[in-house]
Amino acid sequence: MNKAMEQDIERILITKEELEEKVAELGRKISEDYADAKEDIVFIGVLKGCFVFMADLMRHVTVPCCMDFMAVSSYGSGTTSSGAVEITKDLREDIGGKHVIFVEDILDSGVTLHYLKQYLQVREPASIRIATLMDKPSRRKADVHADYFAFEVPDAFVVGYGLDYDEKYRNLPYVGILKPEVYS
Repeated sequence: MNKAMEQDIERILITKEELEEKVAELGRKISEDYADAKEDIVFIGVLKGCFVFMADLMRHVTVPCCMDFMAVSSYGSGTTSSGAVEITKDLREDIGGKHVIFVEDILDSGVTLHYLKQYLQVREPASIRIATLMDKPSRRKADVHADYFAFEVPDAFVVGYGLDYDEKYRNLPYVGILKPEVYS
């Protein structure tokens, strides 16, 4: 691992082993919940941060499913959400009558997912649920709750396992707290 990246980490919050264990557990839970579903299941990844978590999660799901991605912008290059959501890549899959599971790296303010749920509701999916790697309820601004989450995390700037700061640190195999001097 790059020493410069490692030096920017205040401490490891979630180890690689903890990630593997909890993601497998979420995959089993989703598989159990949808074992008798007659409708298709579509995992919708919210790019870019979800891609590592979503790939690992889907490997643990044992029921038939497909995937699609959306890209949205609400952060710009800052560290806090602007509150304005812009869809930069929409779905290609028809979700009408299908079970939708949003896959997100972190559920923070909830503004983006609240907007996306409303946006996709008009396409008449059978259901919409949220699976997130990390839940940060202390920062919630919208009435959104994760149906599946692996970890509740404190109000700190976290990176690794797909999460970034300024497009860096996504490739760390763990989730770490970024030192404030890196982003302030």
